[in-house]
Amino acid sequence: MSGSDTPPGGAGKAPEPSGVDLARVALRAAREAARARGDAAQQRKQARRGGLRSGARADRRDPMALGPAINRLLAERGWEAPAAVGGVMGRWPEMVGEDVAKHCEPERYDEDERVLVVRCDSTAWATNLRLLAPTLVARLNEDLGHGTVRLIKVVGPGGPARRFGPLRAPGSTGPGDTYG
Repeated sequence: MSGSDTPPGGAGKAPEPSGVDLARVALRAAREAARARGDAAQQRKQARRGGLRSGARADRRDPMALGPAINRLLAERGWEAPAAVGGVMGRWPEMVGEDVAKHCEPERYDEDERVLVVRCDSTAWATNLRLLAPTLVARLNEDLGHGTVRLIKVVGPGGPARRFGPLRAPGSTGPGDTYG
């Protein structure tokens, strides 16, 4: 091999990039730097705003999940205690046991007096529930929050339906003849 076979300027050296190649390299570097700045700016902007929103600022009209929306409605209207007691009415068999739940069921909750009214199907079960009432109030308040239920009012079975009209049936001695 002669000396004319080697490239001028030394052995194995790559040629210098031309103007077009330099422009491509510079453009690629500028694009990557802009993308990095844009991503960082977008992240700072979202962190400042607290995430994506429907408008310029967060307000009450922004979409919410159903659970938090219902909780906010209950809090705004002051319905937390009645809603909690309503949940207990749905879980009554768990709270008092299956035997008691077969014979006694909650009827209503008076929010002002914090009284839960429970109706029993017999006077024996009403007496039994009256004895269990302090324990049951403690259990309900443990589940619902202290002071939610102050008293359980136990109501026995209703008497016979009242008839309107004459109190005496023809041929009877009076209204007490059906019980005597």
